Amino acid sequence: MTSSPVVWQAIEAFVVLNALLVLVAYVTLLERKFAARMQSRIGPYYVGRPHGWLQPIADALKLMLKEDVVPTASDRGVYNLAPIVFLVPCLLIFATIPFAPELGVADLNIGVLFFLAVSSLEIVGLFMGGWGSNNKYALLSAMRAVNQIISYGLPFIFVALVPVLLAGSLQMSAIVAAQQGLWFVAYPGLGQLAFVLFLVAALAAENRVPFDILEAESELVAGFRVEYSGMKFALIQLGEYAHMLGTSFLGALLFLGGWSGPWPAWFGPIAFLLKAVGIFLLVTWVRWSFVRIRVDQILAISWKLLLPASLVLLLATGFVVALRGAGGA
Repeated sequence: MTSSPVVWQAIEAFVVLNALLVLVAYVTLLERKFAARMQSRIGPYYVGRPHGWLQPIADALKLMLKEDVVPTASDRGVYNLAPIVFLVPCLLIFATIPFAPELGVADLNIGVLFFLAVSSLEIVGLFMGGWGSNNKYALLSAMRAVNQIISYGLPFIFVALVPVLLAGSLQMSAIVAAQQGLWFVAYPGLGQLAFVLFLVAALAAENRVPFDILEAESELVAGFRVEYSGMKFALIQLGEYAHMLGTSFLGALLFLGGWSGPWPAWFGPIAFLLKAVGIFLLVTWVRWSFVRIRVDQILAISWKLLLPASLVLLLATGFVVALRGAGGA
């Protein structure tokens, strides 16, 4: 009897992991279809006609069957370990995301802090991939990524703390509960600014256009992953999409009320998923609508604009919360 909670948590983790893998696979199809519609194309169509529903499965099988090529001059240990080190934090962030009341692997009382801390670890695997490949393009890409992720990591944290201050808790379920009746994105002034800054910081943190300088096909081919093939390439791609999806879920929790809203309780998890997918599509819309900007411009946006703005916004939120507490509201 004493082991039953542990067994139940293991089952929950197994279900969440497998559901996540399926969701991430089909999110790639969703992005390709969405981008195709924006550009008046069809997108994946023939594998699983009439709409290409089996394309992600075909892609996975193709990557599993491809030859694993390891560069002769690479640091084999670092090179082979990098995809795993990159993927694990991207999947681990889902451990603290509740999908409904009492539905999640672990609803920690420091859930937001855990998410932010673990999600930042992807940079270790990213740099390992660039360094271990012993390729100048991959190494330059990794160095660009270090600059960018560190630069935009601070504004991302400051903006994520705005809902934390408004809710008075780091626990994600408590933040959702605090948005009953008013999602934080609708909080006068502060909510809209915080949400916009969150989206910009998410674009940069996920290396999406116009902030994708670590790849920049015309300069660095495929960036830090240029020497990877087969399943190692697939693990890196899986990690990138999982991280983006996790960030979308975080945005839906912090600003869009998670599963809360004017609908029955059973619809809550579905609404939460739709909100997260909506944020993902918004980021995808930006990706396929704007051109890449220079590395110096990207860093200037962070240090000269986004960081001061997010810090001022966080201080203003603290001031509002203090006044609200003093007023007994």
